[in-house]
Amino acid sequence: MLTCYVTLSSMQRFRYKSDVEAVWGELEHGKLYELSSMMGPRTGRVQAPSDVVLLAPCEPTKIVCVGKNYAKHIKEMGGNDKDLPKEPGIFLKGVNALSNPGDPIPYPSWTNELHYEGELAVVIARQMKNVPENEVLHYVLGYTCACDVTARDKQKSDLQWTRGKASDKFCPVGPWLETDLDTSKLSVQTKINGELKQDGNTEDLIFSIPVILSYVSSFMTLEPGDVVLTGTPDGVGPLKVGDTVEITVEGIGTLTNIVERR
Repeated sequence: MLTCYVTLSSMQRFRYKSDVEAVWGELEHGKLYELSSMMGPRTGRVQAPSDVVLLAPCEPTKIVCVGKNYAKHIKEMGGNDKDLPKEPGIFLKGVNALSNPGDPIPYPSWTNELHYEGELAVVIARQMKNVPENEVLHYVLGYTCACDVTARDKQKSDLQWTRGKASDKFCPVGPWLETDLDTSKLSVQTKINGELKQDGNTEDLIFSIPVILSYVSSFMTLEPGDVVLTGTPDGVGPLKVGDTVEITVEGIGTLTNIVERR
């Protein structure tokens, strides 16, 4: 069931389970109006928010992530001012990593160092290729919260980051999309069992959202429904089985997941 602790507005777009199928909807005056598709018109069906189960508000062909996009995070990972990137550092998660609000975060048996990384995420509205920075926002459907779950020991030991970053259910996204939001100065916080662990702000991003999306679109076509994670602030740390992870982005809401042994 949908549990909300923020004031909802008509600028929010949801993906949710209605009966047995996944549908899109938009909220207006406390009611969910079903849409024919992610970008489609209303179907005429109306539901109460309390009657639906939230799903990740995206339908990606890929999940694009930016590493090392906050200077303080670079330093906490052992870097210094000389390690500040000259261009966005991009890696991918497969769609197998996508997870819904409220779904368990798996703690696999093959890692001993599972970490949280709270982030602001962007969902793409229409195909993007070679889009200049000043036109990027016309291609954005909305913004949401995400957790870049990371098996830190495997990220360090494996030849590539695939197992450490892109394992099944390693990317919870949600709870919904905020479609009208100034992202230049937003608080990004992560709480573990109610204790504040990350307290960053998007004004400290090394590369802004327009820079990131324009850069990615210069070599990789972004498709409608794709998700772009914009980087995590400092304060990342370990998880244990049973932990409740809450990621809150100012102006959006809170993504909540619980860690389970898998």
